[in-house]
Amino acid sequence: MTAGIPKLQIDTSKPHPARVYDWLLGGKDNYPVDQQVGETLPEEARGNAARNRAFMHRAAAWLARGGVDQFLDIGTGIPTAPNLHQVVQAITPAARVVYADNDPIVLRHAEALLISSAEGATDYLHADVREPRAILERARELLDFSRPIALSLIALMHFLPDDQDPYGITRSLVDALPEGSFLVLSHGTADQHPELRQKTETAYRKGAIPLRMRTRSEVEPFFEGLDLVEPGLVYATQWYQEEPAPLDERSGFYVGVGRVRRGGA
Repeated sequence: MTAGIPKLQIDTSKPHPARVYDWLLGGKDNYPVDQQVGETLPEEARGNAARNRAFMHRAAAWLARGGVDQFLDIGTGIPTAPNLHQVVQAITPAARVVYADNDPIVLRHAEALLISSAEGATDYLHADVREPRAILERARELLDFSRPIALSLIALMHFLPDDQDPYGITRSLVDALPEGSFLVLSHGTADQHPELRQKTETAYRKGAIPLRMRTRSEVEPFFEGLDLVEPGLVYATQWYQEEPAPLDERSGFYVGVGRVRRGGA
């Protein structure tokens, strides 16, 4: 799927959420403009990024152990091992994973994302979540939409302000999934540390990155019509299925896993 995509210029004069996140995780694929945003964020931001990624690992592994072998990860970000396909293919070697992101630097690293197990497959789409129909059309080239798929939207939708219809976009993606599929979502919040909200939003705003942290009641609609897997919509450190439980620290993310059901089943 990466074939035929024109070479895209990486704009190093403007920060990008994927590169800021890479900096927060201790990565090196970022630029001074991204570092400037990261350095003005509260100190808790680094820990929150790590705890959010740990949730992704736990949720993906749990789904793979439960038999899900197809994953659509939108807002992939810069490769940071273990990546989603490494987590799930260690459990289910034949798993298929499609990644999608709109940052050209992630496209540059696409080859790293395409190193699949021999039995499975991975692919990468240079695409924007705000164009869900295009993502779904291209994802169908690798994924079988007649069988369950796990849709992963990790630390993504808080970068879509209300006027870009984040709920509608999510609904369009979920509605295309067959019964038995799952939505795995994490979303930025200041509910546990309201005193840091202004500093966080100001840091991103100065970098011309829209940020819309949401309350619990504002994150709930992303799971409308889905059956939330226990423990429900919780903070990142509170979601786990197997012991040992993660350390229950203050979190800047709400997370949840919802199962797709059709016809009232």
